[in-house]
Formats: sequence, structure tokens, C-alpha cells
Amino acid sequence: MAITDPIPRFSLNQNFSSWRLFYCLSLYLIISSAVVYAEDAEGISSDLYEEVLKSEAVARLYELGKVSDADDYLERTFLSPASVRAGNLIREWMEDAGLRTWVDYMGNVHGRVEGMNKTAEALLIGSHLDTVVDAGIYDGSLGIISAISALKFLKRDGQLGKLQRPVEVIAFSDEEGVRFQSTFLGSAAIAGSLPVSALNISDKRGLTLQDVLKENDIKITEEKLVELKYEPLSVWGYIEVHIEQGPVLEWAGYPLGVVKGIAGQSRLKVIVKGSQGHAGTVPMSLRQDPMAAAAELILLLESLCKHPEEFLSYDHHCNDIVVESLSKSLVCTVGEISTWPSASNVIPGQVTFTVDIRAMEDIGREAIIYELSNQMYQICEKRSVSCIIERMHDANAVNCDSELMLRLKDSANAALERLTGETQDEVPILMSGAGHDAMAISHLTKVGMLFVRCRGGVSHSPAEHVLDDDIFAAGLAIVEFLESQM
Repeated sequence: MAITDPIPRFSLNQNFSSWRLFYCLSLYLIISSAVVYAEDAEGISSDLYEEVLKSEAVARLYELGKVSDADDYLERTFLSPASVRAGNLIREWMEDAGLRTWVDYMGNVHGRVEGMNKTAEALLIGSHLDTVVDAGIYDGSLGIISAISALKFLKRDGQLGKLQRPVEVIAFSDEEGVRFQSTFLGSAAIAGSLPVSALNISDKRGLTLQDVLKENDIKITEEKLVELKYEPLSVWGYIEVHIEQGPVLEWAGYPLGVVKGIAGQSRLKVIVKGSQGHAGTVPMSLRQDPMAAAAELILLLESLCKHPEEFLSYDHHCNDIVVESLSKSLVCTVGEISTWPSASNVIPGQVTFTVDIRAMEDIGREAIIYELSNQMYQICEKRSVSCIIERMHDANAVNCDSELMLRLKDSANAALERLTGETQDEVPILMSGAGHDAMAISHLTKVGMLFVRCRGGVSHSPAEHVLDDDIFAAGLAIVEFLESQM
């Protein structure tokens, strides 16, 4: 090669071949980089899903499950010290998810993101932060934490601001009704169905609802209670994720199910008064024993609810269709009983017990209460004791909105497909025998519910359990639902 030719000269064919090789190598490197980048991005996204919607959600459920008023079991009733601590913790998690937070006059904890159009109708997502006595850690809490986790995922993924409507998560202060024997105090206030007279109901210590709110620096008045009601035109709809509290999903082998309706329910307080006396000196034939009478009343309830067709008359109000529905859905429970003066050597003067009646048909439930009351009065009269039956709570059966059912069904299917990588059969459609905040919110807007499988169908018990992967599936389903709002 000559010194005067530092750059080699190629023929046309050589030149073409070299450039073709250079082009192919360059293209290969670009494509390879893109594939590696895509794999990394997918890995990061996949890790983010699992980190926020599974690992963190599970950890938070356990953390919230330790917030209790009792040392040996889980208990959080309406605005108890533990309930307030739980509310503060939930509020921190809401703010971590990018939500603006506040606590209202009924102790409900709110977290809201406005999205792209803050004047649009809002989507509400919620469940309750209170528990029964000796509770499990998933009832209520799962719905709150899953919703917060889904919004946190969208924030971390840079999607939170792309929502087309405001989304508001609400941790309702009371659903179980343990403290005041009146359920849905928090959600009913939001829906505008809580009467102002509720401020005067009292707990076992004699404290009224208004007293308890004042103890927590919430100075509510009748006017402020009315102001809590949301305007129906400002709300697009409400969804709630909740453990099934039954065995159907586990039996069917599905982690998620869509709810089509919620059974109506009534709570009664039965007060039986007799003649208090010495256990050793009053002959059996002369006793007016309210305890024995209460036992007969409770057995009557059991018989009536096991075999309603044997007790109810068939007329235009209670036909064979209603009776058939009752035979499949009616459940009745005596969950609480107390005596006075409650001493082993004293014939009690008074016995008080609660009755919980639930059925899918409101007409049938009313027929059961009517028949039960009539026969209870007859038994008490025969035993020479008095009987007072008070209705403490009523909630009519609720049908879930068909549009929300379809959207939740699609979201659940998409979530399960993303988890398994396979096309899923359609998720099951279920009825709910348990009451939920969705019942109260149905007075405000359309409602939809998603059930999550729980082991053995056990709930209201420390044995309550949900698989970590099912919690993951629930969070994914909410993300899918929210993404449909973009």
C-alpha cells in the first residue's frame, strides 16, 4: 500500500458488502439493546406490582392487625383508642400513596386524588376499619389496604395523575355495630341515611354517640351530621373489596368473585322480665323465670329459621316463591345474652338477648319477624313473664349495579390472567349473606363489590385467613379497574 493512500480503496462490490455488514451489526446492537431494555422495564414493572400490591399490602394488614384495644385478641370498636390509632396509620398510608387526607365529623378517614378533572363525578372505594370482638385481621382492612396499594402503584408507575375522575378511598369508622348495636354509622352518615336521633344512642357504659365523638375532639351537631351527606350528583359510583366470609370461592377454586346482591338484615333486642328470687326457696311451680322463658324463645327462633315453611302462612304477601327463597337464604342468630343480677344462687329478674335475622327477600324477612314476635309474646304470656321486642337496626337487601358488576368481572379476569399468564374462565357471581358498607352507600349511588377467597369461609374469628397471592390478585383487580378510568 502506498504512503500517499492512507485510506484503503475498495471496489464498488467491496464497499457495498462492508456497509451492509456495518448496517446489520448496528441494527443487531439496537434491537438487542431494545430487547434488554424492554426486559428490564418489564422486570421493574413486575417487581413493582409484587412489591406494592402483595408484599407491602400483606405487611400492612399484619401491622394493622396489631392495633387493638385488647392485649390478647383483636378488637377495635367505634372511635376506641385503638380505632383512632388505626385511623392515623391508614391516613399515613393514604398520604404515602399521594392522596389528600382528612377525618370527618363521624370519624371516617378519607384520602382523595383529583385526577385530570376534579369537577367530574368521583369514584368512591371503601371498607371499614372497626372490628368485632376477637376478630381476624382481614375483615374490612383488606378493602382499605388493597385500594390504597392500588393507588400507590399508580403513583409509583407515574399514572396517578391520568385518572379521568377523582378517586376517594374511605375507611369507614363503623360497620360492625359492636359498640352501639347500630351498624353502618360511618357509611350511613356519608350516604345521608343516618338519622340525627342516632347521636343519642348509647353504649354499655351509658355514653352516647355524641359523647364519644366529643371525647375525640369531634364536636358534632345535628347540622354538621346532615352536612356529612355527599351530593349524589358528585359521585359516580362505589366499589368495595371484601373477604367473602363464606366457603363458595374456596369450593369453586377461585381467588376472586363478583357480588350481585347483599341480603337484608334486622337486629332485635329482646328483654324478658320475670320475678327475681332465691334459687333455693322459690318452688318450681311458682316461678316466673325469665331465663327459662328466654331459652324457649331462642329455641323457637331456631326452629322457625330452620323450617320457615312450617310457620309462615301463604298469602299475597308471602307466597311460595318467597318461602322457597327463605328456605335457602334465611339465617338467624342469638349472639349476645345477659342476665340481671347474674348470680349463681339467684333466679334472674331480667334476661336480655339479641337476634340477628338475614334473608335475601325483604318481604320474607318481615314475615319472619312478624311471626316470631307473635309467638314470643304468646310464650311469655303463658310463662307469666313480660316480653319487650325492640328493633335496633334494619337494612333492606341491595342489588349491585350491573355496569359495575361487569367492570369488576372484567378487571378480576384481567388480574387473574396477568397473574397466571393464562386466559381464565369467568369469575363466579355470588350473593352476600353478610352486610357491608355498600348497603348504606347504595342510598347514595350505584355500588359494586368484589369478594376475595378466605380459608374455610371462616370470618369474625382470629382463624380468618387470606392467601398472600389472593391479596395480590385483589390489588391487581383494583389497578385494572382504575386503569379503565383513564
